[in-house]
Amino acid sequence: MKFARCRHNESGREVQVVVRETALHVIQGDLFEDWRETGEIYPLSEVTLLAPLQPNSIIGIGQNYISAGMERPERLPDIPLFFHKPVSSLIGHEDKIEIPVGLDYLKFECELAVVIGRKGKHIPIKHAPEYIFGYTIGNDVSATQLTHPDGHWMLVKSGDTFTPLGRLY
Repeated sequence: MKFARCRHNESGREVQVVVRETALHVIQGDLFEDWRETGEIYPLSEVTLLAPLQPNSIIGIGQNYISAGMERPERLPDIPLFFHKPVSSLIGHEDKIEIPVGLDYLKFECELAVVIGRKGKHIPIKHAPEYIFGYTIGNDVSATQLTHPDGHWMLVKSGDTFTPLGRLY
């Protein structure tokens, strides 16, 4: 099932929808557990797509791959490098990314975004998939000119508009 969030161009109303071909079926309720269709249907031509959901938190995982041409290190890290992105960084997939004043360029990486749909703590690895609601595509935007020599990523990754997110599938 495909989910999205949109703003109706005429009324300005923001809604969560189920996507079926070119029609968007408005839903109400808890997207992750108990929702129902309202019967309202918007054609794609009448809406502006937004980020597919409004998360409480955005967590990134860095340096979790080996680039083409690089050799695999003898020992992989015990835990990957995690970083936090503020919810103010979230925008829709067609929204404009803003380059902060004083910077010349931004770097971006296409990412698979995993949407966690259930609360949990101390979850055994074998049960982790039960907590995944869905996936979408995102961009992880970085202001690499702000990179700190000690590797701090907070300023580099946390700018407003630095997390464009696509439709939720």
